[in-house]
Amino acid sequence: MNIIYEKFRINTDKAILGTSRFLYDATKGILGRTRFTKTVDVTKVGTDVSIISEDAESVTIAKTDKDGNILNKGFRILSTTDLHLGDDPKLRKKCIGMLMNHIRATTPDLVILTGDIILGKFQHLDAIEFAQFMEEVGVYWAFVFGNHEAREEKGRFKELLMKCQTTFPHCLARQGREDLFGYCNYYINILKSENEILKTLFMFDSGRDILDEYRAEQNVPPEIGCYDYLKKSQMNWYETSLENLRKQYGYVKSFMYMHIPIKEYEYAVCQDENGKFCFTDKCEILYGGVYESVGSSAINSGMFSLIKKHGSTQAVFSGHDHVNDFCAVYDGVYLVYSQCGGYETYTIEEKTGWGEKDWIQGVTITDIEPCGKFDVSPRYNRMYL
Repeated sequence: MNIIYEKFRINTDKAILGTSRFLYDATKGILGRTRFTKTVDVTKVGTDVSIISEDAESVTIAKTDKDGNILNKGFRILSTTDLHLGDDPKLRKKCIGMLMNHIRATTPDLVILTGDIILGKFQHLDAIEFAQFMEEVGVYWAFVFGNHEAREEKGRFKELLMKCQTTFPHCLARQGREDLFGYCNYYINILKSENEILKTLFMFDSGRDILDEYRAEQNVPPEIGCYDYLKKSQMNWYETSLENLRKQYGYVKSFMYMHIPIKEYEYAVCQDENGKFCFTDKCEILYGGVYESVGSSAINSGMFSLIKKHGSTQAVFSGHDHVNDFCAVYDGVYLVYSQCGGYETYTIEEKTGWGEKDWIQGVTITDIEPCGKFDVSPRYNRMYL
């Protein structure tokens, strides 16, 4: 993308937001688009996390003291997905307000969004506004794209949408290598000492619908249409990155974050004789429920086989399926749905008829102990009704 155009477009969008805020203040909300930071009680949470190093495809962070010394302390990740921030001011305000409640209450060290976040008519404006919101909160955050953010995989719109957010200091997302599928294939290292990693977080662009140009890669017939899958280039990058990390830090343990769940999530789910979704006996279910089919690709990319081959990745976090919120353990690997946080999408009410006091929107908290052990648990928006 032309760098001059890119900077002009982003600066123009920022100026439009500034004018919008002025109108909002001057008219007490009558004029100007309803802004996240004007309609939500934003709290400066802050962080003791520091960026140690960074490059085009990775960021290394650590908790530090006031002198910059790395601390071997527990680390908390708040993940959520499918905010579907669209064009309904009331629902957008509700969604962001709930997210702020959870961040304020849990004080995470890192917030991770697993796709389908900014979906309104003015995506670039809203992407900048969301990044400004996170800057006010003062917590580091990262994201991957979902299947709704952009209708292209390697083009100007998606690249600009990414750069609208990655230009902000607290956003850890990276574009990743040019030769990989999509945008935002990168990893985040969390250090526990100068020479030891607590966890590495691999982030993947899982695409949207299968593209004809990739059918030959997995011998997919032209008549099959389905959600996308991780490409061989992405899996090769994962293996190469693990090898490079081991050369520098030794054996590392890791998590994965993506939007569309890998095929193995389906092993946890079946339908009974009445067509009701339920769990199988192939997985250990730690929490949550299943209320729709797993929206994985019809094609198994083979990523799970790589996970087992290398023994590094302990958990996979995804989004996409708004009313599935289980955490299952399959063959020793956690398969986790980050809790859906949005209201401008289908909800559990449409699937079950439940009232809002039973809805499952929320966030997922992952607590990592200094020794590397971790715990995953849901936190629901309904507690703030």
